[in-house]
Formats: sequence, C-alpha cells, structure tokens
Amino acid sequence: MRRLFMVIISLIIFSIRVDAQPEKSGTILFESTFDPAVLTAANGIKLSSEAIARMPKSSVNNFELKFDQLHASYKQQESSNSSTQRGGRYNGLGVFGGGFSRDYYYDFQSNRLIQAFDLNDTLFLMQDKMGLLPEMKFGTGQIVPVIEYIKADEVKQILGFNCHKVIARTTVKHKIMGVEKEITEELTLWYTNELGFDFSPNPVLWTAGAVLAIESKGTHIQAKSIQYKDIRAEDIDLPKTGVLISQEQLHIKLDLRRKLTRLSRNGSWN
Repeated sequence: MRRLFMVIISLIIFSIRVDAQPEKSGTILFESTFDPAVLTAANGIKLSSEAIARMPKSSVNNFELKFDQLHASYKQQESSNSSTQRGGRYNGLGVFGGGFSRDYYYDFQSNRLIQAFDLNDTLFLMQDKMGLLPEMKFGTGQIVPVIEYIKADEVKQILGFNCHKVIARTTVKHKIMGVEKEITEELTLWYTNELGFDFSPNPVLWTAGAVLAIESKGTHIQAKSIQYKDIRAEDIDLPKTGVLISQEQLHIKLDLRRKLTRLSRNGSWN
C-alpha cells in the first residue's frame, strides 16, 4: 500500500513538472497602429483644421508570429476589414521597415533570418540580419541613420512576460536650406528573454531576446495575445517558389523601377 502511495505521489509530481515546462510552439498576435496626425503633431508641424480633415485616418494592422523550437514566421494577417491593403502597408518607421510588404522567416538553430516579398509579380527571398540597417540605400535621397541603443532599468509585463526597456536613439543628417543639421529621434523597445528565442516585429530594431513592443511617434506595435498550440511546418517553412536575391540586386531593381517611373512622368531618367 505504501509503495502504491509513493507511485501515485511520483506520478503527480511528474505531471506538475511537465505542466510547468514552458510551451514550445504557438502563435503570438501583434497589433500595429499608425496615426499620421499624431506623428505630425509630435514633429511640431502645425496644420490647419482643413488639412487635418484631409489627412488619412489612423490605421490598424494585425500580424502573426508562428513559432516552434527551431523556426518561426512573421506575417501580416489577411482580413477583409484591414485598413490597408497588402503590398502597400506603412508602419510609420521609414527605413526601419516601411515600403513594400515583407514576411519574415526565422531559423533559430542557424541564427538565420530571411525576408520574403513580392516585386513585379515575383516572390523574392533575401537574407537579412537582426539589429543591422540595410547595407544598401533604396533610392536617392534616403539617408541611413545611426542607431544608438540605451538600456533602461524599467521592466513591465506584456502577456505575462517580463519585458526590459531599451531606447533606440536615431541620428540622421539632413541639409535644410543649405545648412546641415542633425535630427535625433527616439523609439522604445520592450523585449523579453523568457520566450527562449530572438525576434523583433522590425528586425532592424533589436538588441536581445524577443521584442514584444515598439513605440515611436504615431506608431505602436505590441503583442496582444499568445496561444500555445502545434504549428504546421508549411506555416513556418520558407516558400518553395521564392527566388533568392541579394541586397545589392534588390537595390538595382528598385533603382531601375524608380527611374522608369520618373521617365514615364517627366521624360527624364534623373
């Protein structure tokens, strides 16, 4: 009887230990909001009531991070009620992910990141790295800023995870009326080490762990829910029909498209 009692106790302890283990796969839903009126006001630009009325309304987009122990994908959710159409979304972060729509695929084991995007009816796959600005400048007049990360002591909970605060300070030089000026802006990142993998809704903005929120002028991206469940391999594997492309090759394609657009408008390449 005593032996049976010990077996039952052992099974209960084992069950509790299994239940206490962190989940290994699931889906995290992110919500991205962009308000151009807030962005304009934050930059000190005063507009008339008529101009404000003509300004686009704030937009909300949802994104899904699907993950298991080895891989993950981050994609925009398709919805008939979406306020922006896929392929033309703008997240208010400029060179930090603005422009055409991208899906991201993570390989945690090899520490590899691939971004997938449609361009001229072709799906391209391009290798990327977290925490680094693009090697190429896409188009003339776009100046790549310098990013400085400042760790803060503040901690808050998002979805039950302890998230640490990091301030990303960007500095970029612009010529205004012939005078070169430095423009500095700040974004706030909240990351956690408790998920066991590295991730960011915007891979350029990353220092460590999994970023669950990014806050900036007029833009807010944050994880809203998490659901632990089995993930199908086809949801996180790279698309089989994608064409590999380098950042330099992409720059050439985008520059050519820009020139063709300008040629069609005013008959000049420049």
